[in-house]
Amino acid sequence: MKEVTLERLNEAIENFAFEGKMTECRPYGSGHINDTYLLSYEIGVMGRIKVILQRMNGEVFEKPEELMENIVNVTSYLKERITENGGDPERETLNVIPTKEGSSYYKDSEGNCWRSYKFITGATSYDKVEKPADFYESAVAFGNFQRLLADFPAETLHETIKGFHDTKARFAVFEKAVEEDVMGRAASVQKEIAFVRSREKGIANYFSELLEKGELPLRVTHNDTKLNNIMIDDKTGKGICVIDLDTVMPGLAMNDFGDSIRFGASTAAEDERDLSLVSCSMELFDIYARGYIEGCGGKLTEREILELPMGAKTMTYECGMRFLTDYLQGDTYFKIHREGHNLDRCRTQFKLVEDMEQKWHTMQSIVKKYM
Repeated sequence: MKEVTLERLNEAIENFAFEGKMTECRPYGSGHINDTYLLSYEIGVMGRIKVILQRMNGEVFEKPEELMENIVNVTSYLKERITENGGDPERETLNVIPTKEGSSYYKDSEGNCWRSYKFITGATSYDKVEKPADFYESAVAFGNFQRLLADFPAETLHETIKGFHDTKARFAVFEKAVEEDVMGRAASVQKEIAFVRSREKGIANYFSELLEKGELPLRVTHNDTKLNNIMIDDKTGKGICVIDLDTVMPGLAMNDFGDSIRFGASTAAEDERDLSLVSCSMELFDIYARGYIEGCGGKLTEREILELPMGAKTMTYECGMRFLTDYLQGDTYFKIHREGHNLDRCRTQFKLVEDMEQKWHTMQSIVKKYM
């Protein structure tokens, strides 16, 4: 995407229903997909309010109208449930600010799409787990998100990124990348290719087969369950709001759980070259499983809870496979900062999968004790 110009930024600001006098406008956050700004306004005796303004990435999200329809429908539903439970809908879910025309987004004169949210005050998002309590709070918050949306008709949501967590489809893309071998790299990664292929039936096809048989329910899933997508209250330390709803789609609860474990319970960085440092912490797995199941408040089926470890293994396998696919295709999707970066990332994920396989009975016994 082209850089945001001051002219387009001002055009977007002019077309939203903001009140008061703007006193500040600055880039905000650490996200890599959308362009985000924090705006401050003075409103007489009401004092200062803050809003978030974002230019949506049209290359990633090709149908902004469907994306925003998802967000408006989900947040409207959440507000009702939060109010019923005696909560604060102004802080416990995202609040979309409409344009002056009453739309959920604005398309500027160059075709860029913008949206705005009320800024959640007195809360912070963290980029990495600094203490186990934060990991637990994020688990409770994502579980609570699942609980509140348990009766929302997931099938009415648009798929904002086709096949995002369709591991079976990702496997087909991987096989095509191996066959085409556009960079001539396949011969040097035969061990990694064999790792993926040996787990096709056991992992790649596992959830899709259960879904086809009707043994797992389709849920409203977040699909980007990183710690920094939870706002943690500055005073209480509690996770109060799930943010970044761009990939809210129909999916499986186990995948949301699994993606959190993949990055949050790993003992090493995602691109660690020393694989002896890479393992899945059972202490952190236990902490997250307890928080997530508690947060879900009885809304998960027994089968879903039993399959949570499989969610962790599947998401880690899928991510490793995507890194390997990108390496074979010439590093065109994930940003790299050194030669072989995607291969390092792939090997780290596969080491995590192997570690989970060795600790499988422990992982199963952990989720069972919270049923």
